[in-house]
Amino acid sequence: MNFKTIKSSFTFSRGQRVGIFLLFAIIIALQLAYFFVDFSSVSNDSPEKQKWLSLQPQIDSMKQDKLNYVPKIYPFNPNFISDYKCYKLGMSVPEIDRLLAFRKQNKYVNSPEEFQAVTKVSDSLLNAISPYFKFPDWVQHKKQFKEYKNYSNMAFAKKEKITIIDINQATQEDLIKIYGIGEAISLRILKFKENLGGFVSMEQMKDVWGLSPEVIENLNSHFKVAVLPNVKKVDINNASIKELSQFPYFNYQLAKQIVTFRSMNGDFKNVDDLTKIKGLSIEKAKIIALYLNF
Repeated sequence: MNFKTIKSSFTFSRGQRVGIFLLFAIIIALQLAYFFVDFSSVSNDSPEKQKWLSLQPQIDSMKQDKLNYVPKIYPFNPNFISDYKCYKLGMSVPEIDRLLAFRKQNKYVNSPEEFQAVTKVSDSLLNAISPYFKFPDWVQHKKQFKEYKNYSNMAFAKKEKITIIDINQATQEDLIKIYGIGEAISLRILKFKENLGGFVSMEQMKDVWGLSPEVIENLNSHFKVAVLPNVKKVDINNASIKELSQFPYFNYQLAKQIVTFRSMNGDFKNVDDLTKIKGLSIEKAKIIALYLNF
């Protein structure tokens, strides 16, 4: 390939030269437009985009509110909170299990210190949740009750004569005379007696929620079961789950266990058979047996 051949390849006609010039002119114009024209202002003026941009501060505020949200805790009795609420309060699974196991024994915590002793929660968690603990009135006045017993003038105390009456004959007025028992607790005792048909033992006072050991001791010094009441007994060998679960000492789970035991082992014959039901202690079974027909 000689020089003439190469030169002929770069030789353009007049029309071709004009076309090449126009092409360069268009490229230069586009480059100038790209550098000097603000295309973003056109897109930002879109009504739809302006609408979304106007909502952005509100969206940011909602996100911040969600980050700053702290669940409100209302006063509660720690003896009756659910496992889910325990978890929401920050308790671990072992701590929750210890509390539930304690409650299954029909025991109750009456102070933040007892709550920590049972659950083993940390001091920091106890300090965070204990201000929301709400205990019955008798717990709040427990110290006052103890001071009441220590009179300096014991001669005055000895003059007071204690009259012991049958707990099944006691009225609300009789119960309210006991220190630590108000209107609500007295009605609770009478309602429990009505559901049972009568008390068969003063030990049943431990089954009434809200009674402290001091109050129970005071009840025992003023009341007794003089005569066993004529209660309507539950036929434990023929009653259905629904009928059994209506008895105050049996919940649905215990009623179901009783029916299952009955179907697999035959009829209940005595108290010993009743103690084979999980969740019934010997002492509790002896009391419950007085309300049953075997």
